[in-house]
Parts: sequence; structure tokens; C-alpha cells
Amino acid sequence: MKSWMRSFHGMNGLALSCPFIPAESAAVRPRGSNSCCGCICCKYGSNLSDEGTEDAIYDSYAMRKFVGINFLEEDAPDATTLLKFRRLLEQYGLNKLFFDAINRVMVETGHMLKGGTVVDATIINASPSTKNAQKQRDPEMHQTKKGNEWRFGMKCHIGVDAFSGLVHTIEVTPANIHDIQVTSKLIREDDEVVYGDSGYLGIEKREEIVSDVHLSSIDYRINRRPSSLQKVSGNSVDWDRIIEYAKSSVRCKVEHPFRIVKCLFGYRKVAYKGLAKNENRLYALFASANLYALASRGRTLAAAW
Repeated sequence: MKSWMRSFHGMNGLALSCPFIPAESAAVRPRGSNSCCGCICCKYGSNLSDEGTEDAIYDSYAMRKFVGINFLEEDAPDATTLLKFRRLLEQYGLNKLFFDAINRVMVETGHMLKGGTVVDATIINASPSTKNAQKQRDPEMHQTKKGNEWRFGMKCHIGVDAFSGLVHTIEVTPANIHDIQVTSKLIREDDEVVYGDSGYLGIEKREEIVSDVHLSSIDYRINRRPSSLQKVSGNSVDWDRIIEYAKSSVRCKVEHPFRIVKCLFGYRKVAYKGLAKNENRLYALFASANLYALASRGRTLAAAW
């Protein structure tokens, strides 16, 4: 966590929000947006509510130091201030700007390369309860069956750099949308090869792929289903499985960002109603996941900023 904090402070990414903040906005106190930005990062990184973030800053010295608040000079932003600031980020889509800005720097500094993408998707659960004023579940979420289990929520699709494992594209859909339907939106303009699991089999035959000159020229290295691999008898070399292992050794990089967001940041269940608010939060989470991945490798973007 300390290394992630150093990377984030070094680039000062959420300063992008300053031009969008009204001079006399009730959402931000006169001291500026730096403390609010730090509080939002603590909120996302620890999966806390607005009230929980306010309490955590008073209780935790590490969070206080990260936010940069000196109680001799100022108080921590209260829950209402954080709520209004978060809505400001959602209104102007600043988390996406933050995500894109970090990716541009990663490309310029050589941390993220071009030419190959790994695609995958994960389901993020939502509450199926109907105990509300409308007596219904979230209309923007949907149910789907994965294996023998029914899930209700949304699906997060990501495109990951095949070299570094850093996330470069995010798409959010209801859970019933198949992974292969969003693949064309996850591929970059300069990609020459795409990796994916067996859920993406047949992607090269889809209309949006065939009709596009660039997408139709890409080499799609999709893992075959294990049941389709024939057994090899005797001392013969099982070339099919060797090829599949080689594909999987690259494709597995897409699972690491999901682990950071779901297990480390605790985002296994949606925090808000609707896709837009959750998508805005996912941009900040995956941007932080990219920074955390760099910091865990002993790298930082501080010099570039």
C-alpha cells in the first residue's frame, strides 16, 4: 500500500479535476481539491462509504498522511463534502480522464507497449433485493447463468496490454451481454494479436470483425476448450496442449487486474445503482490497479510527472 501511495502522490493525477470545480462550489472547501482527491482514493482503495471514509481519516494515521491533512490547521472533509465531490467526478467523467491520462504516460514512458491485447470479462454482483420504494431490482442490471449458478449484476470487460498486463480499455454492460459482443471495443488501433479464453471462440467470424479491415487482419489466439483436445498415446508429443499452454501463459495476465480490484480493493459487489456510476468508479479502480501493479514491480511514474 505504501508503494502504491508513493506512485499516486508522485503523479498527482486527480489534479485534473481542478479546472472543473466552481470557484464557490459548496462541494469543495476553499483549501482546494487535493484533500478531497486523497479522501476519494482512500474511499475507493478501502471500499468505504462516505461516512466510513471520514471516520477512517480520523482513526488511521496512514490515511491521514496519505491525504495530507494536518489537524492543527484543518479538519477532514465530512461525508457530505465527499458526496458532492464524488458527484462532481461523475458529472464530468473525470475518473475516465484520470484513467486515460495515466495510460498516456505509461505508453510514453515504455511501461505499456502496443501490438497485443488480452481480453476478458468478470461479473460484479448487485443486490437482487426488491425491498425499496419501486419494489423492483435495478433495471440496468441483469441476471445470467454462469456454470450452475445464477448471478445478478453487471459485467466488466477489459482489454489488457499483452506485454505488461496493464489495463488500457474498460467497458461495462449488464451481466447477460456475452463477452464476445464487446470484444471489438476492447481492441486498440495498433493491435496485431488478441488473446482470449474459450468464450471468445469464433470471434473472427462475427460481422463487426469481418467488415472492418483492421479487425479482420488481427491474429486471434483464442484458447480451445479442453474437451476438444484429443489425447495423445505413447511417447508422442502433445503439440496441441503445448500450444494451448503458450496461449495461456500470455492470457493469464488479464486475471491480475481483476484480483487487485476484487480482492485487494474489495469491489466484489456494485456500490451504486445503475451502470454509469459504477463505471465511473471502475475507471478509478483500474487506474489505481495499474499504479499498484507498477509499484509492486518497483517502478513509479513520479519522474514522468
